[in-house]
Amino acid sequence: FIVLCVVFIVLCFFSETLLSSSSLLSFSPNVCAMQQIKGTDKKYFTNCKQWYHRKICSQPTVITYECCPGYEKIPGEKGCPAALPLVNIYNTLGVVGATTTKMYSERAQLKEEIEGPGSFTFFAPSNEAWAALPTEILDALVSNVNIELLNALHYHMVNRRLTSEELKHGSSFASMYQDSHVHIHHYSNGIITVNCARLIKPDQHATNGIVHVVDRVITAISNDMQAIIDIDDDLETLRTAFAAAGLTSILENEGQYTVFAPTNEAFEKIPAETLNRILGDPVALRDLLNYHILKNMQCAESIVSGTPMETLQGTVLEVGCDGNQMTLNGKAIITKKDQLGTNGVIHYINELLIPDSAKTLLELAEGSSVAMATKLFVEAGLTTHLTGSEALTMLAPLDEAFKGSVTMTPDMRKLMTNHIVKEQMSSKSLYHGQELETLGGLKLRVFVYRNNLCIENACIAAHDKTGRYASMFTVDKVLTPPMGTVMDVLKADDRFSLLVGAIQTAGMTELLNQQGTLTFFAPTNDAFNALGQAELNKLMRNPGELSGVLRYHLGEGMLVSGGVGSHTRLKPLQGEKLELGVRNYTVYVNKVPVAHADLMATNGVVHAVSSVIKPLRDQFRAGGQTHSSSGSTFSPISSTVGQTSKITA
Repeated sequence: FIVLCVVFIVLCFFSETLLSSSSLLSFSPNVCAMQQIKGTDKKYFTNCKQWYHRKICSQPTVITYECCPGYEKIPGEKGCPAALPLVNIYNTLGVVGATTTKMYSERAQLKEEIEGPGSFTFFAPSNEAWAALPTEILDALVSNVNIELLNALHYHMVNRRLTSEELKHGSSFASMYQDSHVHIHHYSNGIITVNCARLIKPDQHATNGIVHVVDRVITAISNDMQAIIDIDDDLETLRTAFAAAGLTSILENEGQYTVFAPTNEAFEKIPAETLNRILGDPVALRDLLNYHILKNMQCAESIVSGTPMETLQGTVLEVGCDGNQMTLNGKAIITKKDQLGTNGVIHYINELLIPDSAKTLLELAEGSSVAMATKLFVEAGLTTHLTGSEALTMLAPLDEAFKGSVTMTPDMRKLMTNHIVKEQMSSKSLYHGQELETLGGLKLRVFVYRNNLCIENACIAAHDKTGRYASMFTVDKVLTPPMGTVMDVLKADDRFSLLVGAIQTAGMTELLNQQGTLTFFAPTNDAFNALGQAELNKLMRNPGELSGVLRYHLGEGMLVSGGVGSHTRLKPLQGEKLELGVRNYTVYVNKVPVAHADLMATNGVVHAVSSVIKPLRDQFRAGGQTHSSSGSTFSPISSTVGQTSKITA
């Protein structure tokens, strides 16, 4: 970390660009770094901490260096050593390039005031800001210069000197137009706004005050957000929804909120059945509306990259930008920005944002990466459960969990029914050994590991989605519910016919049928045949040694494949620890790959292995040509029968 910091500081320190055809280094006197969006004139005051991404609103930027306010270059000298003489505010407007504001100040007979005595702060619109005003508004101002234009300019002025450091976040100051307040926001990324207009050239000092050039003409604010919504026909449905949810008081109270206001068009895009359900459910409706309200005021100009922001509903929205467009959750759905009220700002959006907490189980699934599972749940006839008000939890496998083509059969219908648990749950409330009852009547077991949380063989693969009545857990595998005891699983699979005979010879049938929790790395027929016929016959004639070999493949405790980390240890029923790991999605035990994992049983789990597992110390001896004269691949294993085994990561 320290090395990275040093490298970063060095890179910042030696960054170099051109200023008026002269090279200016960032450490030269009175030089300010600017981040300029390529292909535009849009610039941002910046520093190393802020510009290392070299992007603003997804657009590439270049770093330039300019003379800080009040300084200029001297040919042949580094940086900007010459301090400019201070002039009054009127003349400063010309110096900083706000010539249109200077012209209108003269027309409105404001010149004498801003040339004379006093100490003023002037938020001066740039030339581009005036040009961006709608023609009818600009015409109305300049046709009545003695009243409207003068009032507009006075609203841009405060009767005291305010540097950018004094413009604190959330503060407001009485303007020189009827003491109407201007509202300041100083964001953590360094951006400062006044009534959502960005300061693009702050701290331009004058003899009688200070000028901050802003990127738009600001207007007086008199209405709260509720009043703005009340008078806008485009927000009629939203107005009705706020009233039905009893939330109008939020929009009338003091505060600094951000409302993403869905237009009538946004509501019309939602299926009527879904919209009517939410509008008729006060809890879901409140959640939906609160999901559109941020706890803090965010002007559009304050956003330079995607940032998660908390809503009144309790979850977050990703508020970002792409070029000149403001985005929500990565989508450019904002149609009108920065409609200011006395208690916050409104941005209009043309899509309704529906939080998970207002959704049915089917809607949760349809908005996730579980398309195949959703299709199968519907085909299995479970739609009424997925759209109703039952308290349920869906275990939805990822699409990649399904192998090949999947068709609906009676067995598949039963399997999908067992992917729905009869209770709305949070994964955070699950505990090891817990049993969950499914709609199909099965009991599913919960396994808590250091690196994973699993239900039978399937492990949680994403954050919970909590709907209005039900929840969805995304899991990495299709469930394989237990089908009998460990012994039943082995008997039902032809690959284990030799192992079944060995278990019976060793007198271990009862052990594998009794209640408990076992992990069996079960050698297949191929594993036994690989020993050679002579050694296999010898092993089968010695029940004691055979029992020791098999008990070395058995651990007490359930360890499904999802619970295996890079270095997981399992103590077998007899012998030294088993070393487990994962490589390329394959589980290895003592360096032997598991050929087929997670054959679930009521009293354990079976993992098929194609080689008989040897203690690692014997493998090391084999590498050093130190086999015993008998030729056996196993050294004597001390008995630890009855000792409690543990799984540790």
